[in-house]
Amino acid sequence: MNEQVLAHLAGADAVLGGLIRAVGPCGLEVSSPCEPFRALAQAIAHQQLHRSAANSILRRMIESCGQGAFPTPQMLLAAPVGTLRAAGFSSAKVAALRDLAEKTVAAVVPNATQLLGLSDEQIIERLTQVRGIGRWTVEMLLIFGLGRADVLPVDDFGVRAGFRAAYGLARMPRPKALAAWGERWRPYRSTAAWYLWRAIELKRAGTLPPPAERIRLPRLVRMRRRRTQRSRVGQRPRRSARTRAAAAPRRRLRSGGASSAPPRRSGARTRSRRHRAPRSRAPGSRR
Repeated sequence: MNEQVLAHLAGADAVLGGLIRAVGPCGLEVSSPCEPFRALAQAIAHQQLHRSAANSILRRMIESCGQGAFPTPQMLLAAPVGTLRAAGFSSAKVAALRDLAEKTVAAVVPNATQLLGLSDEQIIERLTQVRGIGRWTVEMLLIFGLGRADVLPVDDFGVRAGFRAAYGLARMPRPKALAAWGERWRPYRSTAAWYLWRAIELKRAGTLPPPAERIRLPRLVRMRRRRTQRSRVGQRPRRSARTRAAAAPRRRLRSGGASSAPPRRSGARTRSRRHRAPRSRAPGSRR
């Protein structure tokens, strides 16, 4: 790794600089050449499986569908579903593999040469159209398959846990807060992510250095969602109690009559009866 890259990261972030000195030289390796179809097919096979189990499934797929070589998209589409199921793929992964093959044939998934002319976000936008392929999978491809230097997988558990350990935080950082903090690492965020992964290893070994300084992640303003009231066809939307109470005097004024007068106090009627003059009675009438 270029010393200039490490010097830039250490100068931009004192805590990351201490982690770099504790880990040593960067060992980030890029596997080349990278063929998107093969890399994504391998990623689908490894989802939610141990590495040895996924490699066994891939080996059986190569033997049954590719006659000893990694199958092409056309071979994968021509293979019966039962053959892929017999290799060990689940129904969801078979659907993902076939969708990957179809989108590769349709040129939605670019080849290795086309990838060189696309930006990181363009690659993410196109590859995440494949069923079962998310942003994290494409980010791993960008870092380890294409050697892109400025990728920060903020949703990765290892990156977030490494940041928490290296910076001495009590809680896991939120992805958006980590992305805001990582802006200072540009344009070498892939290297920073690699060192954050190593922070977990140092913590397990008990050799993780304490943070050089205490930090406070930037607070992100949360936008409150406005609660929309759905109204059925032919019905008015429901109003709150405060709105109905404010509209009541206006309805009384529009209607006119006694209802337009202001409401009397609760004791007014009692006092009027108490001070009322006695009625006159006819002579000889019973009381």
